[in-house]
Amino acid sequence: MIVEKFKSKIVAHLSYFIGSEGEAFVVDPERDCQSYLDVARRENMRIKYVFETHRNEDFIIGSKELAYLSGAEIYHGLWPEFQYGNVLTDGQDFNVGALKVTAIHTPGHTPGCVSYAVTDLDSGQETVLVCTGDTLFVNDVGRTDFGGPDKRRDWSENLYNSIVNKLLPLGDQVILCPAHGAGSVCGSNIALREWSTLGLERLMNPLLQLSREDFVEHKMKEHHEYAPYFKLMEKYNVEGAPFLGSGKRYEALPLIEFKQKMDEGAVVLDLRSPSAFGGAHIKGSYSIPPGLLSFTGWFIPFDKPIVTVMDDESDPESLSSLARIGYDNVLGYLGGGLASWYSAGYPLEARAHLITANELKSWLDSGKECFILDTRSKDEFEDGYIKSATHIYLGRLQERIDEIPRTLPIMVVCGSGNRASVATSILLKNDYEEVYNFLGAMRAWKKLGYPLSH
Repeated sequence: MIVEKFKSKIVAHLSYFIGSEGEAFVVDPERDCQSYLDVARRENMRIKYVFETHRNEDFIIGSKELAYLSGAEIYHGLWPEFQYGNVLTDGQDFNVGALKVTAIHTPGHTPGCVSYAVTDLDSGQETVLVCTGDTLFVNDVGRTDFGGPDKRRDWSENLYNSIVNKLLPLGDQVILCPAHGAGSVCGSNIALREWSTLGLERLMNPLLQLSREDFVEHKMKEHHEYAPYFKLMEKYNVEGAPFLGSGKRYEALPLIEFKQKMDEGAVVLDLRSPSAFGGAHIKGSYSIPPGLLSFTGWFIPFDKPIVTVMDDESDPESLSSLARIGYDNVLGYLGGGLASWYSAGYPLEARAHLITANELKSWLDSGKECFILDTRSKDEFEDGYIKSATHIYLGRLQERIDEIPRTLPIMVVCGSGNRASVATSILLKNDYEEVYNFLGAMRAWKKLGYPLSH
């Protein structure tokens, strides 16, 4: 038996290739699915099945394309009415080499969620691992708000029942294989640790320490954001996404071609570090470090062509992440990086100031005026913020831009400085003059013991 995990950075998505004796299955494949075919070839295995845990909301699933390329059969739950693949029944078994895979209906995150319990028959009759999708994470559980406020109690109750009555009874020894790791918007407090067991979660997951009613009340009160790009993901994941092509690569664009694409309306994404962006950048570009590329879905229409600026530490393959959330019009990246731009005499913008924790503390202690913009999530903000800060979640900044004064210096705050760099670039695109990205941000502020409000 082999288990290989794949992680997509853009939404902290986890997918799995699991095989035995020449056969394999893939759970929740990402859209650019060549990696699974590569493993199958390396291990001399045939991908027999593609299993989906649910209709994903935050990324495009690659099931249909992988099935076309491999000959696998696709299976998923009974909700919604998928236009491809096969609908499972609760308790349905599949044989994959020496493995038995049992589909378990685990509604809650959505009504159609399915978990897949795997038994290695060469070792015995006990479950070895379970792929739980967005039902159970490491240190967290799935969100229950996608059905709207009228269905939230029912979905939360279903989630509790699915975890306590269907998953935990599989046994403490069972390895947990969730569909997301830390950084996903599908959970509020997913641990950095990506491997766990059902026993560890039963003992350590804070939500599993609650009574049924307290669990439901907690889920009812949770606050989650719904990104506008989710609508396209949900459509594609019901109908089957357009094929991407397993060998797609992104090329360096010569300076003249890059400039021409800009002049024709292409959006510029600057994938460099916040400090590099703050030093100098092309006017009008968005600063979106690779780990935050999902925020592209908040600000940029899908019909807009995209070009990027990268540095030596950037990975050109990170551009494929954008295709995982529906951006099929990424044209490439600036060959030679920003140096080729300014070496040709093209103008740079350097209005993004940088400020550190001790500098901001000194600024505030001196009584100088400023507007502190906190772009973190609601839960992060309520856990402690700098006095007088105004909270506007990063994804909502563009639609609430008029709430930001133009007469004061703007101090942009997030957890570490990465999200603040995105917000800074949005403010600069809207012609704000004195904008500071708070490097280190709340992580540094707390580490230095500076005061917090609650």
